Amino acid sequence: MDEHAYRLFLPARRETPVVFSSPHSGQDYPPAFLQASLLDAHVIRSSEDAFVDRLFDHAPLAGAPLIAARAPRAYIDLNRAADELDPAVVEGVVRVAHNPRVSSGLGVIPRVVAGGRAIYRGKLPLAEAEARLARHWHPYHAALKRLIDESLAQFGQAVLVDCHSMPHEAIEAHARPGQPRPDVVLGDRFGAAAGREVVERIEAAFAGAGLRVVRNSPFAGAYIAQAYGRPSRGAHVVQVEIDRSLYMDEARIEPLPRFQEFRALMAGVIAEIVQIGRLQVPLAAE
Repeated sequence: MDEHAYRLFLPARRETPVVFSSPHSGQDYPPAFLQASLLDAHVIRSSEDAFVDRLFDHAPLAGAPLIAARAPRAYIDLNRAADELDPAVVEGVVRVAHNPRVSSGLGVIPRVVAGGRAIYRGKLPLAEAEARLARHWHPYHAALKRLIDESLAQFGQAVLVDCHSMPHEAIEAHARPGQPRPDVVLGDRFGAAAGREVVERIEAAFAGAGLRVVRNSPFAGAYIAQAYGRPSRGAHVVQVEIDRSLYMDEARIEPLPRFQEFRALMAGVIAEIVQIGRLQVPLAAE
């Protein structure tokens, strides 16, 4: 296992095709990266999905694996393609066709954090970008693909829950007048990444916990959903975005006093989600 790239939490027994992935919750900030950045150690965390791995850490107890990144999103974004390199931040990269993620500074080696704040003073050598991909991106995605393939082989289907968080202000900016703001946004790339029944089951799990759920707006799913979601082959990916204000102080990047209460609520949501395609273990004869 590439322990520097991710943490993998496996159940005692794999009983469900569901897999949980947290690609943006990593907090292992290399000292040299922090020293080279324009940002301080607090501001640079603003793009991080802080504590999301903890919100979903009940998954192995419920029979499903959880994979979580170690490297932070500001250092390398695992929800981007390996070739989404930004010529404005990586030397020697040839500008390719327009890519809105790269253009906005949110390529696989991000140029900015939340609020458009620049991370670097200048450009990175291409060798540095390639080293980050080799050390973090490729091992994470190899492990993620292996988990999906194992589900397909054992259960005939795979359901990847791609776990993220969203700033509260992002929801406020997209809220319709007079409509309550959603707590959770599910992204299935408008049906391209997951079958309708799978999405409905996941939506019902969150709604059953009293959370307001919408689909695909403002987040429909990024690279992971695009790359691994193949519902026609039984591979489903649903991106989950949870309003950070439900469990953390966004300014301080600290758990709220009610964090454990919300984490317990999420354990119930996870218990419902893992029922999708779950193996039915026969009762022992009396």
